[in-house]
Amino acid sequence: MPRTVSYDGYLKESLNDRRRAKAYLKTASDDDDPRVFLLALRNVAQAMLSKRGNSSLQSLGALLNSLGFRLTVENKDAA
Repeated sequence: MPRTVSYDGYLKESLNDRRRAKAYLKTASDDDDPRVFLLALRNVAQAMLSKRGNSSLQSLGALLNSLGFRLTVENKDAA
């Protein structure tokens, strides 16, 4: 019988790849619902940070930096 993997397990494993995580976050950021990006960010963070890691804003910055992203705030009109 073939071995199966849970969706969550597969997602976390695939998001350990920097390119996949970046594409996943980029796609999520294009959605009109901001909750989609926050969920994607949580999934990437869980996949890439250790269970004992610090979940501070500094950790978020380090995670985004490792993916080649930075957190910005801009006017809606600028987009």
